[in-house]
Amino acid sequence: MYYTRFIMKNNILKFIEYIYYLSLFVLFILYLFPGSLIGYLFYGNLGQQPNLIDSPIGTSINHFSYFVYLSSLGLVSRTRNKRLINSFQLLFFISIVLELSHYFIPNRAFEYYDLFANSAGVIFVYLFFYFFIKKY
Repeated sequence: MYYTRFIMKNNILKFIEYIYYLSLFVLFILYLFPGSLIGYLFYGNLGQQPNLIDSPIGTSINHFSYFVYLSSLGLVSRTRNKRLINSFQLLFFISIVLELSHYFIPNRAFEYYDLFANSAGVIFVYLFFYFFIKKY
């Protein structure tokens, strides 16, 4: 019985890890494409950023939400390997570098709110995981 639970838990963690890497790949495509692919899918316009969640700070909440999702997957998939810090450092570095890359990509604009939202999403999940889950 224990062996069956162990195998199931291991398979679930592998699946989460695959989803994490797929989500990371999608993030790179969305960030490095010269235009808004999601805007094209929703509005037929590469120049229009979609506002998936209506908020006063604009589309930055979308950035925060995606980095919370990605960081959660990354931290859960890395707990099996005991590499919590490496995952946090990688995601924090990626959150900054990808937003700074918008200076150089045509039809994209660098925004401080997006940079803050990206970093805040990673830090939020890390602190939540550290204070509430790691202690128990």
